[in-house]
Amino acid sequence: MYNLDHVSDEDIIPLLLQDRNVFGVLVKRYENSLSRYIRRIGVVSKDDREDVLQNIFIKTYRNIQSFDTTLSFSTWIYRIAHNEAVSFFRAKKVRPEGHLVEDGEDALAKLFDDTDFVELLYKKIQAVQIASHVEKLDQIYQDVIILRYFEDRSYTEISDILKIREGTVATLLHRAKKKLKVLIEDDQKKYE
Repeated sequence: MYNLDHVSDEDIIPLLLQDRNVFGVLVKRYENSLSRYIRRIGVVSKDDREDVLQNIFIKTYRNIQSFDTTLSFSTWIYRIAHNEAVSFFRAKKVRPEGHLVEDGEDALAKLFDDTDFVELLYKKIQAVQIASHVEKLDQIYQDVIILRYFEDRSYTEISDILKIREGTVATLLHRAKKKLKVLIEDDQKKYE
């Protein structure tokens, strides 16, 4: 087996087409991040996540020959993950259950680089509150917020994953932030 730790995803694809065992490298690279992503968009049960994850990798493997190596593999596999999660919800006839709370402080930590304990505690409390408000948004707004702020995806990547125009991504993010602001302000009024 080769040492492919420092080889880009896009450069691994031609090797994969020659040797099926190389696919394990991609599985290892993406298993945790895709599992976290599908949990964030509502596949809560560990068993369900494993099933969806397995389907993601099966679809990826089956369609790897159609992947355009001039594009981003990461965006391509995230689009497959998103579509598989949506298919899961349709098959189960359930709505996604959001569980962003446990990841909220990590997302906020990326925004702030402050080590003061009191400030950090305050930010963690805010993260929990913001995550609970994100879960109240319509699914499309949740999707763009999660991809942008929790998964650190660019507008272009979000556009590719959700199959919408970049301008639409910007509009949805703007609207989602406005809706979040209203929810947060309404919540704060309760405590005044």
